[in-house]
Amino acid sequence: MKRLLHPALEISRLEMPRLGLPAFRLRILVRGVFVLLALATVALSVVVLKDEKERAWQAYQHGFVRSQAEVMARLRHPSGQLALLNASHLGQGVTPLAPLLLPYAAIDFDDPQKSQQAVEMAGCSVQYPHGASVCAAIGNNPYAGGFIYLVGSFYAGELTPRERGALVPAEAHRARISLDMRGTTYRWVAPYEAMPPQGSAAVRGRLTGFVDNGTPQLDARARPVRDFRGWLWQNGQCRDLSPPSASPPAGDATTPDCLRRTHYSIRLPVELFREALFRKEERLVWPPEDLGQMRVRVEMLAPGEDTKPLFDSDAPGAQLAASLGDLSRSLLPGERVQIRKMGSDDASAITLKGIEVQAEPSAPWLLRLIRWLPLEAAGVGPAAATPAAPTALDILDTPTGNYVVNFTGHLRGVEQGLAAVATRLSWYLGAMLGAIALAWLVVEVGLIRRVTALTRRAAAVSYNVQPGHTGPRLGDLDVSDLRGSDELGILAGGLADLLQRVKDDLQREQLRAQQERDMWHAVGHEIMSPLQSLMALNGPQDPGHRYVQRMQQAIHVLYGTASPAEALQAADVPEGRLDLDAFLRNVADNAHFAGILDVLYAPGSSNAGPVIVRADEFALEDVVTHILRNADRYRPTGSPITLTLTASESTASATLHNQGSTIAEDLLERIFELGVSDPESPTPLGEGEHRGQGLFVAKTYMAKMGGTINARNTEGGVAFVLTFQRLG
Repeated sequence: MKRLLHPALEISRLEMPRLGLPAFRLRILVRGVFVLLALATVALSVVVLKDEKERAWQAYQHGFVRSQAEVMARLRHPSGQLALLNASHLGQGVTPLAPLLLPYAAIDFDDPQKSQQAVEMAGCSVQYPHGASVCAAIGNNPYAGGFIYLVGSFYAGELTPRERGALVPAEAHRARISLDMRGTTYRWVAPYEAMPPQGSAAVRGRLTGFVDNGTPQLDARARPVRDFRGWLWQNGQCRDLSPPSASPPAGDATTPDCLRRTHYSIRLPVELFREALFRKEERLVWPPEDLGQMRVRVEMLAPGEDTKPLFDSDAPGAQLAASLGDLSRSLLPGERVQIRKMGSDDASAITLKGIEVQAEPSAPWLLRLIRWLPLEAAGVGPAAATPAAPTALDILDTPTGNYVVNFTGHLRGVEQGLAAVATRLSWYLGAMLGAIALAWLVVEVGLIRRVTALTRRAAAVSYNVQPGHTGPRLGDLDVSDLRGSDELGILAGGLADLLQRVKDDLQREQLRAQQERDMWHAVGHEIMSPLQSLMALNGPQDPGHRYVQRMQQAIHVLYGTASPAEALQAADVPEGRLDLDAFLRNVADNAHFAGILDVLYAPGSSNAGPVIVRADEFALEDVVTHILRNADRYRPTGSPITLTLTASESTASATLHNQGSTIAEDLLERIFELGVSDPESPTPLGEGEHRGQGLFVAKTYMAKMGGTINARNTEGGVAFVLTFQRLG
C-alpha cells in the first residue's frame, strides 16, 4: 500500500527556491505595525504627561495668584486685621477673656446697630451655647480714651428694671463685671434702669455702673462710676423654643414663655490706661504689652441674690474668635505666607502654611520622569524641567503700622499630584500595551505562521513545476488547493466575487420590486381621490360620471408606466378655457361630497363677472382636491378652509388657506418634490402612509397648464397660491 505523507514532509522533499525580500513583506509590515503601535502608545502617553505638566503648572500659577489675592483681601478686612493685631495671644485660650486690639479707633457703644456692626465686621465675638456672645476689646487709638469695650448679646425674659434710688442691685436685672490686670482686680455691678422705647427696640435702658464692694446692698452714699457707660436693648421678637438645644438659660427666675435677644454695649474705664496717656517721662506704648495677660469676666444676672447667671463669659463651650490660622485654608498645600511688621526682625514674623494633604502613593520612576520633562509654560523662560517656585510680595497697611507679606509657592505638590494621577493611569497604559502584545501574538500564531507556511508551499510548488526542476515525488503531491497566488487570496477572491454577484442580483430585484410598488401606489393614489368622491355620492342625479372620467384618465396615464414621476411627466393635459370663479364656487359647494367640510369661497371685491384662465377642468380639479385634502389633514377640527380669488389683467390667482400648524422653512420648497412629506403629519384612517405624491401631482399639472403653485406660512396657518394665465 502506498504510504501518504504530511504536506509539510512532502514539501520538504521538494527543491526549495531562494525567496527574496518581497516574499516577507507581509510579515515585516504586520510586525512593524505592532511595534510602531506600541511605540506610539508610549510616546502619546509621554506627550500627554508633558502637556498635563504644562497645564498643572499654569493652573498652579493661577491658583497661587488667587490665593495671594484671597489672603490679602482677608487681611485687609477688619476681621483679618483683628487676627493680625492679636496674633500673639489669640491662640492662648478662649476663657477667661483677654481684651483684643480692634482695627478701629473706638466703638460707638451708644448706638446698638453701629456697635453690633463693628463687632461683626471685626469678628471679635466669642460664641457661647444658646446663642450668647461677647466681644472684649480696646481701640487702636489710645487718645480716644483708656477704655475696654464689652459688646455682646444673650437671651432673657422680660427685664426687671431698678427703681430710682434703690440700694439692692439684686432686685433687678444687672451686669457683674470684673477685670484682672497687673495684679489688681476691678469689679463693677451695673443694674438695669429702663428708659422709654425708641425706634424698633421694644425695651431699652441704661446699665448704671457702681463699684462692687462685695455686699448685697449698695452704700447709701454710693455714686455711679462717672466714666462707666452701659446700654441694654431687647427686641420684641420671641425666640423659638421648639429645638431641644434652645432650652431657656437656667437661673431666669421668671421662666418666661418668650425669650428675647438682649444686646448690651458697655465701656469700662481703666485708670491705668488713662494715667499712661499723661506720663511725659515715659513713651506711650499702645497697645499695652500685657494686653494678653489681662482677664475680663462678664456676667448677666436675673433678679435674685443666688440666681445662676443668664450669661457667664467663663462658661464652657465658648468658641474662639477668628485667628490667622483660618487663612491657612486659603493656601494651597505647601504654600507659605510670612507676615512681618516693617522695622522688625524675622524672628518676630508670623508664618502661615497651607494645609498639608496626604499625598497619594506614586511610582518613584514616574515622579523622576515628570521632573525630567521640560516645561515651556509662559513666564518660565527657556525650557526647564524644574522651574523655580513662584514668589510674591505685598504691603499691608494697618492702623498700627505697615506689614510686609511674602508669599512662597510649592511646586513639589504639583509634581506629586501629577505623579499620583499618572500612577493610576499607568495601569491602563500597561493594559493597552498588553492588549497590543496579545493581538500581535494572536496574529502571529493564527495568521502569520499560516501565511508563511502557505508561502513556502506555493513557492515550492511554483518552483518545482517549472521545466527541469521536477522533483521525484511531485506527481504524488496534490496542489489543487494552491491554485493562484495563495490560499487566502483564492478564498477572499472567491468570496468577494460570490458576494458581489449576490448583491447585484438582490439590488436588481429590489429596484424592480420598488418600481412595481411605486407604480401600483401611484395608480392607487390617483384612483383613491375620485373613487372616494364617487362612493360619497348619494343619488343618481349627482354628476358621478365626472369622477369616473377622472379615474379613467388616471388609469390611462399611470398604467403600465415605469415610475410615477415618468408617468406624470409623460401625461398629456389638454389646453382649455375655464371660468375660475365658477370653478372655485362649484368646488366649495360640492366639497362635502368628497368628505371635506367647511370649505368657503370668498371672491375678490375687484372680480366682476367670469375670470377666464388657461386650465383643464379635470386636471385642475385634481390639483385642488390634493391641496384640500392636505389642508383638511392639518387644520384644527371645525375650522374652515377658505378659497379666495384675485385677478389682474394678465394673471389670476386662487389662494387656498387653512388654519393650523405651519410648514418648516426647509420644507416650503421641497414639499412639491416626489416622496417628500412631513413625517409628523397625521394620517387619516384608511389612507395608509403618506408618500409625498399629492403635491407633486399638483405641481406637475399646474406646470403643464402653464401655471405655478407656491406655499407660504401665514399667521396661524398655511396658504397655497395657484397662479394662472388669464385669457381674454
